[in-house]
Amino acid sequence: MTWIPGGVFTMGSDDHYPEERPSRRVSVDGFWIDPSPVTNQQFARFVDATGYVTFAELPPDPKDYPGADPALLIASSMVFSPPRGPVDLRHHLQWWAFVQGSNWRCPYGPGSDIQGLGDHPVVHVAWVDVLAYAAWAGVEIPTEAEWELAARGGLDEAEFAWGDTFLRGGRHMANTWQGAFPHQNTLDDGWARTSPVGAYPPNGYGLHDMIGNVWEWTADWWSTPDAGAEAPRCCAAKNPRGGLEEDSCEAGGLPIPRKVLKGGSHLCAPNYCKRYRPAARHAQPIDTSASHVGFRCIVRSRV
Repeated sequence: MTWIPGGVFTMGSDDHYPEERPSRRVSVDGFWIDPSPVTNQQFARFVDATGYVTFAELPPDPKDYPGADPALLIASSMVFSPPRGPVDLRHHLQWWAFVQGSNWRCPYGPGSDIQGLGDHPVVHVAWVDVLAYAAWAGVEIPTEAEWELAARGGLDEAEFAWGDTFLRGGRHMANTWQGAFPHQNTLDDGWARTSPVGAYPPNGYGLHDMIGNVWEWTADWWSTPDAGAEAPRCCAAKNPRGGLEEDSCEAGGLPIPRKVLKGGSHLCAPNYCKRYRPAARHAQPIDTSASHVGFRCIVRSRV
């Protein structure tokens, strides 16, 4: 693991999406963090040692989804499938679908596998799977503030994890989407899906893929800062945490708690999801795994 020195930094952004506001000063203690997302090879060692079966490999329990059509309660996970042409970007189910038989071993559904993808991030992991891996490895999952401090690589208030310019010398610095999402991917960076964890340069702390490749789970329950409130200027919040579990569910949606994802993924594009930045965040139901969501672990200092 890589040591991240504690300190004060500016968390969030006032320049992009409402859920990132307001930018505010926070203080985080030092910790150790994985230099890259957990890979298929690492996750396979965990499964081999424990016999663990992931959430996506098990049919959902009908008791958890009262009133649901039993025919829909099948072992599955969300898989990205690009449409043939432009679509209404307000309706994500035009490019996402629950695919029966998709899981960490079969990331694109039946017939797919992870041969040759051992050094790619593991995907199709739900929150319970992340917790199980962390318990086995004797580690923890970072809070949103810890994750964002690490992602910034010492560049406080920079737009990206490597500075304020998306390309550096014409070079892509992260695995993101090029072209018109979700139907046109020009593959300027060479990757249609996930990439090996060392394919892009590390940030200032020596960490790979803090931006792009896969979204990463954090330990915080989803909450939205009060975008209309001014951040306090007198002091920095110490080791801040997210909201309450009961408040993290989507208003008007299913009563499924949500966690904060960070970092963006290979599907983030300027015309739809400009979230390949340290300040960006996304709400993810704890019972939903997907082909672009992974995780990394930390060890908090006990000094």
